[in-house]
Amino acid sequence: MAKVLPGRMTHHHDGDLVVFHIGMQINRPWRPDLWLPVFLAMPGMIRELSEDPDSGMLGYALLFGRGGPYVVQYWDSVDKLYAYASNPSQQHRPAWTAFNRMARRAPGAVGVWHETFTVDRAESMYVSTRPMGLGEATTLVDVGRHNTHARDRLTSSSRRQVA
Repeated sequence: MAKVLPGRMTHHHDGDLVVFHIGMQINRPWRPDLWLPVFLAMPGMIRELSEDPDSGMLGYALLFGRGGPYVVQYWDSVDKLYAYASNPSQQHRPAWTAFNRMARRAPGAVGVWHETFTVDRAESMYVSTRPMGLGEATTLVDVGRHNTHARDRLTSSSRRQVA
């Protein structure tokens, strides 16, 4: 387990930043034969992405929300996220095909969802925590004297340049 970092930290990241949420809803908990394969597909995808430094995934957090598990992922490019999702030689595309086949056999038994956010600016604060979230996915830095307030950190975060 990672060590607690004392003090006040924030994240630093240069370049594009994409936050991707993906999850499932277990609508028929009494039918693990229908939702368990969906649940078991995600760890392999996370492993595949984590082992490939060029994948574009910077980090992730596994969470449990209303209805089922979900993953928050941090990416350095929306193009890399979409490339992974559509690549038939990686794990996502076959898993998506299998999900759709199962969904036709048992409509509504399990749901999947995702949300994609491109981020121009982001603010973070971690006080005496283990590395987590955006700070773990990017670089943790000391807050310093000039970024003690959330407004200051958001204002000073680098803005993506639009040509």
